Amino acid sequence: MLWLAVAAVPWMAVLCVIDIRVRRLPNWLTLPGAALIVTVASLAGYGAEAVTGGLGLAGVYLVTHVISPRGMGAGDVKLALGIGALTGTFGLGAWFLCAIGAPLLTVGAGAVAAALVHRASALSAARRIRLPHGPSMCAAAVVAIGFAVVAGE
Repeated sequence: MLWLAVAAVPWMAVLCVIDIRVRRLPNWLTLPGAALIVTVASLAGYGAEAVTGGLGLAGVYLVTHVISPRGMGAGDVKLALGIGALTGTFGLGAWFLCAIGAPLLTVGAGAVAAALVHRASALSAARRIRLPHGPSMCAAAVVAIGFAVVAGE
């Protein structure tokens, strides 16, 4: 399944660039990408894992979006379908590492950004800095898949 992850890298890169530039993740990229990942994973015999991973991660993101729409955009929820499906094909460990790693990367980037703008308290300022979350989701997926491949899962 490594070939599926490698094929998904350009998709994730385009989404990252768009999210950084315009702070939006377009439906015309997130939803077809998720559908393609699930379809290809299904054809390769990993359909259940892809569907479970995609719906699981999107569910977690949807709950977060409903609780705090300003903290988690709907585009992130839709991207979670594809990212969750992709990492789900590499096992629960990869899925979980991605699910935990993405928010940690965004919070860490916020703290660094706050420190760079010379705020008195980097962590409290990080809460006020609004960063796109899509790049962290994509980076966490790549790292999680890398660990899964190295571990031989």
